[in-house]
Amino acid sequence: MKTNRNFLVFILLLSMALVSSCQYDNIVKPVVPPPSPTDTVSFVKTIEPIFNDNSNCTSCHNTGGQAPDLSTGYAFNSIMNMGLVNLSSPATSTIYRIPNLNNSSDHTWKKYTDVQAQYILQWIKQGALNN
Repeated sequence: MKTNRNFLVFILLLSMALVSSCQYDNIVKPVVPPPSPTDTVSFVKTIEPIFNDNSNCTSCHNTGGQAPDLSTGYAFNSIMNMGLVNLSSPATSTIYRIPNLNNSSDHTWKKYTDVQAQYILQWIKQGALNN
């Protein structure tokens, strides 16, 4: 009888140890609302972080990596010098079109979310400023 009780105590303690060692990191990213048509989209505050969000783009497009260099501080000049923005037809801009979630034929590695794509397009429509 004592062996059974010791065994049950052991199982209980083992169960408690296993359950207490489990850790769940429910990191919930804040939901980013789509841009309002009247919002001024800042390259530094809004667009550049899209490229760097969880190494979204910069896992490949970084200094010394695949062009364009979308690293913080280099992204704007790289985008503009490579002609990736078309101000007369913003939706055809390469920086918007290629990694767009709705474009399945090009750039199959990483894509913008729908909201990120909306911010990129609005930034281009506002003149693609280095603001």
